[in-house]
Amino acid sequence: MYHNPVLLKESINGLLIQQAGIYVDATYGGGGHSKEILSRLGENGTLLAFDQDDDAINNKVDDERLILINQNFRYLKNFLKLYNTYPVDGILADLGISSHQIDIPERGFSTRFDGELDLRMNQNQLKSAKEVINTYSETELKLIFQNYGEISNSGKLAKTIVEQREKEAILTTVQLKKAISSCIPANFEHKYLPVVFQALRIEVNEELESLKEFLLQTTQALKIGGRLVIISYHSLEDRLVKNFIKSGNFEGEVEKDFFGNIKTPFKQISKKPITPDENELKSNNRSRSAKMRIAERINNE
Repeated sequence: MYHNPVLLKESINGLLIQQAGIYVDATYGGGGHSKEILSRLGENGTLLAFDQDDDAINNKVDDERLILINQNFRYLKNFLKLYNTYPVDGILADLGISSHQIDIPERGFSTRFDGELDLRMNQNQLKSAKEVINTYSETELKLIFQNYGEISNSGKLAKTIVEQREKEAILTTVQLKKAISSCIPANFEHKYLPVVFQALRIEVNEELESLKEFLLQTTQALKIGGRLVIISYHSLEDRLVKNFIKSGNFEGEVEKDFFGNIKTPFKQISKKPITPDENELKSNNRSRSAKMRIAERINNE
């Protein structure tokens, strides 16, 4: 299977799909969430889906109600206007990388395989993890591991990479693992390495910048009463989503109007994040870190 969609029924139920509605799957991936949305739409419904990965585009479902856009979701508003579908009834984003991406060694997403240090979601972009590891300064590398991986010894890690790459270029996942082996705390390789790769992936794909741009556009892209459903997989993403839903900004700083009401474009549907149940955790180990938040666009003018 290309990808086992996480929190499938819970996320689609959260959209409150109307048969003739217009919906967005901002992260098409293997098409699992899109197929479920299409199954609930009537013949006059429309689904726009985004994905910057060519493999996902080649996996398109054959359905005339689906418009699949080969772009990053940070361009949401532009394409909704282009297809005259603005505003929409619901937006879904599953921020995880797909099983397909993880399982192809040459994409470099997994610490289990040897492959090129790539980590690009958009295979047509120039910057890859190879470039980051071999050309970024020690200070830049330290900040990436500190900010995107929250790695306690990020200074030592950055220094080690710079020293090792002077001996030979670090071009593969195995070379990187070997180069930083002295930085890995004893018995913590299985936790340390994924966080190093996560930090690199976030930098390569500008994931947090893209997420911020996307979230800011949802306030205008959604109709009043429209639903926003976001599934995230690490605390950096979840914090941005949580703060934005709560306050309309990424710092979580609540502003109140003259009457003491919180000024925010959204009403939280779930106060706490929704997580996979035991059955899903057993059948799909990769869902273990998933957190889903649902919000409804409100009129706060």
